[in-house]
Amino acid sequence: MAFGNPYAAYQTTAVKTASQGKLVVLLYQGAVRELSAAQKCFDTNGKIPALEIEAFGKHVMKAQEIINELQVSLDMDKGGQIAQNLMSLYVFFNKELMDINIKQDKAKLQQILTMIKDLCTAWEAASQNTAADSVPQAQRTLNITG
Repeated sequence: MAFGNPYAAYQTTAVKTASQGKLVVLLYQGAVRELSAAQKCFDTNGKIPALEIEAFGKHVMKAQEIINELQVSLDMDKGGQIAQNLMSLYVFFNKELMDINIKQDKAKLQQILTMIKDLCTAWEAASQNTAADSVPQAQRTLNITG
């Protein structure tokens, strides 16, 4: 029996066993990764060389797909005002990313990347707090007695 890429297998297992909060964090991290890669396509003059245009477009489009996934995962019934605010933000991100892809606007890309990084940090903290709260206090401490 041949084993495939062990990193891919690890990622698949991590996603399948992740909590909802962790999945949201993974999506945000993916968006940050793609937008950071898009940012690296710019040369020192703030332009995208012809050979990098396709890669730039792919990275921005992947980030848009991730934002779309975040958008469809919102529970508008249970999420209330927070879900509505996130939906508005995701619509804004997608409009801006479309504009960034067309105009190849480095400054706007940096602004959106910063906003998504900030959201990622907030979701990481929320996910950790939620995970810690779901573990009973008695299980949060190390038990060395066995």
